Amino acid sequence: MARAVWSGVISFGLVSVPVGLFTATEEHEPSFHQFAEGSTDRIRYKRVNERTGREVEFSDIVKGVEVSGGKYVMISDDELAQIAPGRSRALEISGFVDLDEIDPIYFNKAYYLAPAAEENKKTYALLRDAMAASNQAGIATFVMHGKQHLAAVRPAGNVLVLETLFLADEVRDAEDMLDNLPRKTSFSRGELAMATQLIDSMSEAWQPSQYHDTYTERVNRLIEAKSKGNEVEVAADAPAGTNVVDLLDALRRSVESARGGRGASNKATAAKKTPAAKNTAAKRGASAKRGAAKKAATKRTARKAS
Repeated sequence: MARAVWSGVISFGLVSVPVGLFTATEEHEPSFHQFAEGSTDRIRYKRVNERTGREVEFSDIVKGVEVSGGKYVMISDDELAQIAPGRSRALEISGFVDLDEIDPIYFNKAYYLAPAAEENKKTYALLRDAMAASNQAGIATFVMHGKQHLAAVRPAGNVLVLETLFLADEVRDAEDMLDNLPRKTSFSRGELAMATQLIDSMSEAWQPSQYHDTYTERVNRLIEAKSKGNEVEVAADAPAGTNVVDLLDALRRSVESARGGRGASNKATAAKKTPAAKNTAAKRGASAKRGAAKKAATKRTARKAS
């Protein structure tokens, strides 16, 4: 079983559930090291005492904060743990909100919550199913890795997912930081309608499995090509911005292309039906006909008997 990155107690009202927190996502990028140019000499980073120049072991390093003019206060991990709510092991739900009300910009990182022991499963399932029935997410705070996190706990199938959230003051205001955002804009006749039509023609069901990291795939091919002395594949440049004069024409051609792609995709899907699949469908149809005939015969027999 996976190893919990945090363990504690999730509580709502007077009900508490011991749980473990597990990382829900993983990355697959190749791991790059650093080298001195023109050699295979690895670059290493060391923790060095700036006064003596000597390397310091990680276990001998403590945290400190400058309070004024070169004066520091040293803080130990034990002292940080002692002031944390529930000694860093409490995850208390303070309230429930409609899941749809949380702007996705606040979501930071996802974790799975699992009951800590067999006897905790029923209480865990109760919280999970109650939230699922009401489409609610529990809002909670907890301390992990020396930092307090705001979190949303939501149901997802059989598991509770904890999403760490950015605090309001951690989300930048777009209006304050971006000075070139377009205000109310007028469009030529048909541009907004055509853009909406393009979006409609490209609409599809959300299927995360159909997406994959094509850039990492290209990086892996680059590594393989260079290791074998082969030619390196070069990507095409990004397209230039669309000229506003040609905007409507570009939209129209985009709609036609999207519709053509959908049509070809649907034909390809239909063409993929194998003879075996067709035979299965034929058998199901024959079976249905036999079932209907049998029911009709049963009704006629019942009428004769009466």
